[in-house]
This record gives sequence, structure tokens and C-alpha cells, in this order.
Amino acid sequence: MIPPYKLYLFDVDGTLLDSASDICGAVRDALGEVGVSGLDETYLRSFVGFHLFDLFEEVLPHYTDEQNHALLARYRQIYLGRGHSSTRIYDGVPEMLAGLGGLKSTATTKSSETARAILTQFGLVANFDHVQGTDGFPSKPEPLVIFKSLELLGVAPGECLMIGDAAPDMEAGRRAGVHTCAVSWGYGNQDAMRAHQPDYWIESPAALLA
Repeated sequence: MIPPYKLYLFDVDGTLLDSASDICGAVRDALGEVGVSGLDETYLRSFVGFHLFDLFEEVLPHYTDEQNHALLARYRQIYLGRGHSSTRIYDGVPEMLAGLGGLKSTATTKSSETARAILTQFGLVANFDHVQGTDGFPSKPEPLVIFKSLELLGVAPGECLMIGDAAPDMEAGRRAGVHTCAVSWGYGNQDAMRAHQPDYWIESPAALLA
């Protein structure tokens, strides 16, 4: 049983939204424009939750930082152009967010602007006291995106629970000193998450309400 927390921080992709088809489709299109093709869907999904530079450095090791930034900008353009048409809310997420007490924020590799827009599109944004993305600072597993919400909402790390589906979520949570909860329905490697010793594991969003 998970006790109540003052603040709940949610990863977005793979935790609240099943968005891999749109993300991977945009990645595939962006990479195709620079001559990279034939990447397996499972391989691409394994990078959801990580910074896309991790993927770019694997498949385009000769690329400069400037080229990676240009490719990232092109990916974002393609991704937003898809209109999240293949994205859906995981079953039970709206009910969980509506029923969960305490403050709520996000800790996502998306920018704050993009995260707010997609949560608005899917009717979830009203459940959040704050929407925090990765804006010009290192992404998870660096803990800065967590620290931003803790500071803005005035919550101590020990009063916060980070919920996510991938190893960077769990590592960032540990490094920030917050409690962590791993979900089973996302894209992350469960063994990799287990290595960071999450405080809780849940099989459905409703488990946060128990």
C-alpha cells in the first residue's frame, strides 16, 4: 500500500500517455531525412524517456553537437505536426489523477510548453498544480526537472513521490532524494528500473489510490 504524499511527480510518455507511436514515427521520419532507415520499432521505443541525443549518438556517431541540435529541432517539428494522432491516455489515468490527493506536477523530457499542450489536448492539465518539463537544462537521469517542481511548490524531497516507467525516472528520483514508484505498463526496461530500487511497483494507475 502506498501512503499519501504531499507531491506526486509524473513522467508523461509511457506513464500517463501511450505516445510511443507518435514519438517513434517522428524519430523515424527525422532520421530518414538524414539517411538513417530500417530501425526496429522495439529499438526506438527503448529510447522513449531518454534524451534523443542518446539515440542520435548511437546511430550517427560522427554527428557534431550542432548537427544533433538541428536534428532534434527537426524531430520536434515533425512530432508536433503529427498532432498526437496516435497517442492515447492509458486506461485508469484520468480517474487516478482526479481521485489522487496532494499536489501534482510533471517531470518529463518534453519541454514545459509541449507537455502542457499535450496534457491540455487530452483533458488532463486541470489535474495538475504545475507542469514542469526540461527547459534548457540536462534531462533525466539528472534530477533538475524534479528540483524545479520541489522548489516552486515548496515541498521537501521526502514528501514527494516520483512515478515513471523507465530507468531515468528512477535514477533521477533517487538522485533528488524523493521516493520512487515504477509502473509496469510503459516502455522502460524493468530490470534497469529495478537496479535503482524503486520504493514501489504498481500494475495499474488505480494502485496509487489504494
